Amino acid sequence: HFGTSVFASSPARVHIVVRRVVSASAAFITMAMVYPASQAVVVGGGLAGMSAANQVIECGGKVLLVDKSSFCGGNSTKATSGINGSATKAQKAKGVEDSVELFTSDTMKGGAKRPEVVKVLCGNSGADVDWLVEKFDLDLSLLARLGGHSVPRTHRGKERFPGMTITYALIQMLEKVAERTDRARIITKARAHKLLMNGNACVGLVYEKGGKDEKAYGPVILASGGFGADFTQNSLL
Repeated sequence: HFGTSVFASSPARVHIVVRRVVSASAAFITMAMVYPASQAVVVGGGLAGMSAANQVIECGGKVLLVDKSSFCGGNSTKATSGINGSATKAQKAKGVEDSVELFTSDTMKGGAKRPEVVKVLCGNSGADVDWLVEKFDLDLSLLARLGGHSVPRTHRGKERFPGMTITYALIQMLEKVAERTDRARIITKARAHKLLMNGNACVGLVYEKGGKDEKAYGPVILASGGFGADFTQNSLL
């Protein structure tokens, strides 16, 4: 989603993770009968995790976000080109004709191997860019046409590092909620290493903080697939 190719997988995670907030609702009902499921638990403090956490707050829920690093940010703070979206308000304002179908076609031609992921990535992209602009007061009005795109659809503002600007805006919003209310908590230097299960339903996780294991209950959203991800055989991913 971000123009820089090395971070091309980042947007897919954002869309999939946010989608999981909604799809987890059925499991949430099951959990609530046995466990205190008054919160969602997000693993990962990059753009994917921050998008998910902020959407939980936006929908009236509570959220606990854990990240194994000493600070949040992740992959997306390194992106230097912008964030891609089709049929956005910025495109329409500049007379750029784009569509989900064209973005999907460009993405598949670019070598994508999972059409079901591409469908979510491209289908949600325009609304996601508009959400960033409207909810976080971000300037994403500058458009560029990067390699593989049929039209200008890479959005950014005047800042030199748009990925950092976008991600930190979401971090700051969640931090404000955490400071002023009990609806959000951010725990860094916390390594999630075990999912808590109730039959086939995930009801929480175990994370290690300061050499001690802690349990957190609620629907779990894994948004930890960035440069610090654990892709070993025993990984939660």
